[in-house]
Amino acid sequence: MPERIEERPFPQVEVVDMKPVVESSKGGVLSPVLIQAMAQTLERGEQCILFLNRRGFYRLFLCCACGEGVRCPNCDLTLIHHKDQDRLMCHYCGFAIPLVENCPGCGHPALKAFGYGTQRLEEEVKRRFPDVAVARMDTDTVRKKGQAYAIIRRFAQKEIQVLLGTQIITKGYDFPGVTLVGVVAADLSLCFPDFRAAERTYQLLSQVAGRAGRGQRQGRVIIQTFNPEHYAIKSALGFDYRLFYEKETGLRKQLGYPPFAHLISIRLQGNHKEPTSRAAMDLAGGLKRTLASWPTRGKEITILG
Repeated sequence: MPERIEERPFPQVEVVDMKPVVESSKGGVLSPVLIQAMAQTLERGEQCILFLNRRGFYRLFLCCACGEGVRCPNCDLTLIHHKDQDRLMCHYCGFAIPLVENCPGCGHPALKAFGYGTQRLEEEVKRRFPDVAVARMDTDTVRKKGQAYAIIRRFAQKEIQVLLGTQIITKGYDFPGVTLVGVVAADLSLCFPDFRAAERTYQLLSQVAGRAGRGQRQGRVIIQTFNPEHYAIKSALGFDYRLFYEKETGLRKQLGYPPFAHLISIRLQGNHKEPTSRAAMDLAGGLKRTLASWPTRGKEITILG
């Protein structure tokens, strides 16, 4: 959207580099910048929204020196920690490595695992602001019919000062009292193991930023990230979708991702692990033998996993 309704100004967007925050002894979920901004906002009688797109267990390994995640050498996607096997694995091609201590990118022994979600965020907000009404909105708190509406209604009536949650709270709500939006961990969506991760991060950041400053006061958006130089973050800073499009299409063309190629997902599902695994292996083997018999087209198609 080139402009906001009633010609209201876009919110001021700023990025907080979380690497020095985590390295300090006071490192936590919330940065000092965001804590101070929340205190000032609440003191003025205004409201805050905190966005964290993760509710369950999720271990993402990030380097506190360079901010990069551990990536697959084949797919350039972030490797995900599988707790049962204690390995880092690629969800696209099946590449796996044991847990590493040093960052493969910069070599520093500064890899750190992150696994917090909205529940831990709620605890920290309540600990820092004990006299403030806080509500959490994710699929755990809105399972029953009417629960989501009840939270939204209380927030609209200013019975709740701080609303935190997952992607549910980024939708097109209009709360004139919200002047501060905090994106607690932009890297969780940025490093999701999917080639659309950067696109979805830019969409989410643009969407959640639009919740701030919809009343008379200009809004403020604070994005916490370990990778402030990433093009998705920098594009969201200036609401510059053209810059994001140019960067993203260039990378996708280079790596052979859609829309410059087609992906087909074949999913096998069963009640027992071993026979289901054997069926998947047999299917992959049959597909590879078929492609090997195609002199031209077979070389253009790759079987992943």
